[in-house]
Amino acid sequence: MDAEGTHDNGARQRNPIPSTNGSSQSGSGNGEDDDSGEGVELQKSVGLFSGITLIVGTMIGSGIFVSPRGVLIGSGSVAMSLIVWAGCGILAMMGALVYAELGTAIVKSGAEHAYLLHTFKPMSKCWGQVPAFLVAWLGIFIIRPSMFAIMVLSLGTYATQPFYTPCEAPLLVKKLVTCAAMLLILLINCASVKVATKVQNILTGSKLVAIAIISIGGIYKISTGNASYIAEGFQDTESNPSIIALAFYNGLWAYDGWNNLNFVTEELKNPRRNLPLAIIFGIPLTTICYVLVNIGYFSVISKEEVLLIDAVAVTWGNKILGVMTWIIPFFVVLSCFGAANGSLFASGRLCYVAAREGHQMQVLSFIDIHRRTPVTALIFTTAMGMLMILPSDLSSLIDFFGFAAWLFYGLTCASCIVLRFTQPDLPRPYKVPIVVPILVVLASIYLVIAPIIQDPRMEFFYALLFIASGLLFYFPFVYHKWSLPGVDAFTRFVQMVFQVAPSHSIHDH
Repeated sequence: MDAEGTHDNGARQRNPIPSTNGSSQSGSGNGEDDDSGEGVELQKSVGLFSGITLIVGTMIGSGIFVSPRGVLIGSGSVAMSLIVWAGCGILAMMGALVYAELGTAIVKSGAEHAYLLHTFKPMSKCWGQVPAFLVAWLGIFIIRPSMFAIMVLSLGTYATQPFYTPCEAPLLVKKLVTCAAMLLILLINCASVKVATKVQNILTGSKLVAIAIISIGGIYKISTGNASYIAEGFQDTESNPSIIALAFYNGLWAYDGWNNLNFVTEELKNPRRNLPLAIIFGIPLTTICYVLVNIGYFSVISKEEVLLIDAVAVTWGNKILGVMTWIIPFFVVLSCFGAANGSLFASGRLCYVAAREGHQMQVLSFIDIHRRTPVTALIFTTAMGMLMILPSDLSSLIDFFGFAAWLFYGLTCASCIVLRFTQPDLPRPYKVPIVVPILVVLASIYLVIAPIIQDPRMEFFYALLFIASGLLFYFPFVYHKWSLPGVDAFTRFVQMVFQVAPSHSIHDH
C-alpha cells in the first residue's frame, strides 16, 4: 500500500459530519482536512506494488508454517501433499481471476458482499439482499475474525515455542501472547493507514526471507544426498476423496488472502488495471514459494515427524541451522504479524462496507475524523477475533474457516455467471473465460459437501445454523428497518469517545 497519494481526491470530505449532539461540524479538527464541511471518506492509497504485497503478504503468513501437517494428514504421502499444494494454488488463482472480473466491473470495496448485493438485489425487493447480508453476517462474525485469529495464534505458537522446546508451549501462554499481538495490530491500523501500509510492505520482505532460507537450505540438502524422504513419493497416498478434501482445506487456508485486495477496491488506484495485475503477479509467486518450502521441509523431516508437530518450520531450523536456529521462529513471527496486519486491514473494510450499506449497525461504518481509519469496524473485528481464540485450538479453527468460507466463495463465483446473463452489457475491463467460474463453483461444492459426508462434525452444523440464524436479524433490522432502543445514544457515545463520523454515503435501500 503506497504511502503516496494519501491526500488525493478520494480523501476529500463529502457530507456534513453529525456531531455528537446532532448538529453538523465541518472539518476534522486538523490541518489535513479541507474546510468544505463535507463528510469523511477512506483514502485511495493502494498502488500496484502495494496491491501485490497485500495479496502476497497476507497469503504468506502463518499457513505455510502450520498447514503442512494438516495437508499431509489428508493426502497421506509426500508426493500427494505436493500435488495438493500446487492444486490449491491453481484453485486460488482461478478464484482470484473470477474476483478480478467482478472487481473491475463492480468497483466497490467489500468483495463478496459488494458483488452479491449488485447481482441479486435487483431480482427481489425482499430476498435480493439476503445473500449479501448473509455473507457479511458470516464474514463479520465468523470467517474474517477466525482468519485473523488463526494468523495471530500462529504467531503466538512460534513466539512461545522456542522457550519450551522440546516440549509444547502451554496453551494459555500462547493465547496471552496472541491477545497482546492482536491489540498491537489493532493499534497500528487505528492509528494510521500510512503506518499500517508501511508495516505490511516491510514485513512482506521478512516472510520472503524465511521462505528463501527454507527453500535454499532444503534444495542444498537434497543435492548433497538427503533425498530419502522425498523419494518416498506416493507411498501411503490417501484414496478417500473426502479425506483429501480436508487436505485441501488446510492448503487453501495457507492460500487464503487471494481476495483481500477486493475488500479495499475503493482505496485502490486505477483498480481496473491494478487489480488483475496484482493477482496475476502475486498468486503464482506464492504458489512457487509454497511448493519449494514443502520440498525444503521434506529434505530433512520425515512425514512421520511432520504429523507429530505444528511448528514444522521450527523443527526444520533445529535440524539445519544449529546455533542460528532462532532465525526461523523470528522470521515466522514477523511473517505472521504482517499477514495478520493485512488481514485486519481488509477485514475491517468488510465490516465498514456492510454497515455503510445498512447490513450492520451504522456506527461500524464511522471513520476517525483525524486519521481517516475505520476505527469502530477495526475494534469490532479484533474483539470478535479474541473471542474466537478462547475456546478453540488451531486445527478446529482451520476446518471451520475452510468450510464456511468456501460456501460464499462458490456463491460469489456463481454470481459472476449470473451477471453474464442478467447484465451482459455491464462494462468488464477484464473478462475471465466462463469455464473458470464454473470450475470454481464445482470445486466449492465439493469442498463443502465432501467433509460433511466423510466426517459430519458439529463444527459444520454450527456453521449452517449460524448462517440460518442470520435471517432472524435480516428481516426485522434490515428489511423492515427496526431500531433497538438506545442505539442512537450508544452511537453518540461512540462518536464522543472515538472521534468518528459517518462515511460519505449510506446506501439507499
